[in-house]
Amino acid sequence: MELPGPALGLIELESIARGMVVADALVKRAAVRISFAEAVTPGKYLLIFSGPVAEVEESFKAALLSGGPLVIDRLLLPQLSPGVARALSGKPDLLRPGEAVGIVETHTVASAILAADTAAKRANIRLTRLHLAKGIGGKGYFTIAGSQADVEAALEGAGASIEPSLLVTTEIIERPHPDLQGPVF
Repeated sequence: MELPGPALGLIELESIARGMVVADALVKRAAVRISFAEAVTPGKYLLIFSGPVAEVEESFKAALLSGGPLVIDRLLLPQLSPGVARALSGKPDLLRPGEAVGIVETHTVASAILAADTAAKRANIRLTRLHLAKGIGGKGYFTIAGSQADVEAALEGAGASIEPSLLVTTEIIERPHPDLQGPVF
């Protein structure tokens, strides 16, 4: 997923058909690039787009207007953190031996990205995994790595950045077993 940034817009819709209409409306409004436009579980449509701040803001307004009551969740980030941009592009950072791992699970994709962005801006951590919607009932989750103190601060910020009803849980593993490094984190 290419993100020309620096701004990111995200719209989650409960209708696949309306999602396609919204995609058309937002690209007609301003010069943005759609990085992700796809049906995801459980029968939702997810749009992620980016570009210059003013253009993303204009397209975001058009998307909300076009989506109307079928918009489940939305997110507008004028300055997406580099770590989240890398993870969305399929290039997350790697876990290093001895680091603590934090896990955040949310009910929506938008809340997962907002929480990840907040975590990355709050403490000196690295995003090691970002999974959005596919095969997990529309949820989102991510993992972060760093010193235990930084991971704890990032988890606190991530949890506080979203509505409590959208947060499933935050967890920390102080010293993960080395065998889990590749397949789990």
